[in-house]
Amino acid sequence: MSAKLTMKQVTKTYGDGDTTISVLHNLNLEVQAGEFVAVLGPSGSGKSTFLSTAGALLSPTSGEVLIDGESLKDKDKGALTQLRLEKIGFMFQSAQLLPYLKVEEQLLYVAKLAKLGTKESKQRADYLLKRLGIWERRNQYPEALSGGEKQRVAIARAWMNKPAILFADEPTASLDFKRGKEVVSMIADEVKREGKAAVMVTHDERMLEWCDRVLHLEEGVLVEGV
Repeated sequence: MSAKLTMKQVTKTYGDGDTTISVLHNLNLEVQAGEFVAVLGPSGSGKSTFLSTAGALLSPTSGEVLIDGESLKDKDKGALTQLRLEKIGFMFQSAQLLPYLKVEEQLLYVAKLAKLGTKESKQRADYLLKRLGIWERRNQYPEALSGGEKQRVAIARAWMNKPAILFADEPTASLDFKRGKEVVSMIADEVKREGKAAVMVTHDERMLEWCDRVLHLEEGVLVEGV
């Protein structure tokens, strides 16, 4: 099975001359389709830089990132934006829902940006909202939702464009353990159900049982962990 995310000898540095700081150092990673990988590391270890570089939000100083077999090297800003819309889904610490859009509209807005057809978009939104147990909340604004419901909407929105890979940055940080467990198990279920790949940065080791692999970011490189 071909890798959906590949990082080859990726280095990311900031500054220049004597003030250069290397955050990622010759980092290598492959995440296969259907695989859910967790990345742990202390505060300041570069987890956000890693996730942003893997997700085409930051360009590596050297090395190469491939999404679904497509290299990000030498792509201009417009091409990277389009690639993110077509092949990448993001989840963040807070759901970051648009306050002026109802639940279903949050998903359809992503579909519009990704240029999915109207009929296909509606069917996709209906499917995800039902799968994640928030169909009855589809006409509510974010302010009317609980924290767990907001994160479920965020999961649905992240899967809306049928991405090759999902990146989740501390998706349970604002939730209690029960709701956090529900969110991570739903991510894991969708990864397997749709044959996608997912990378989750987290500090909560209680969530690791749903992950296929656990990696630690140490001194700019990823090492296998338990």
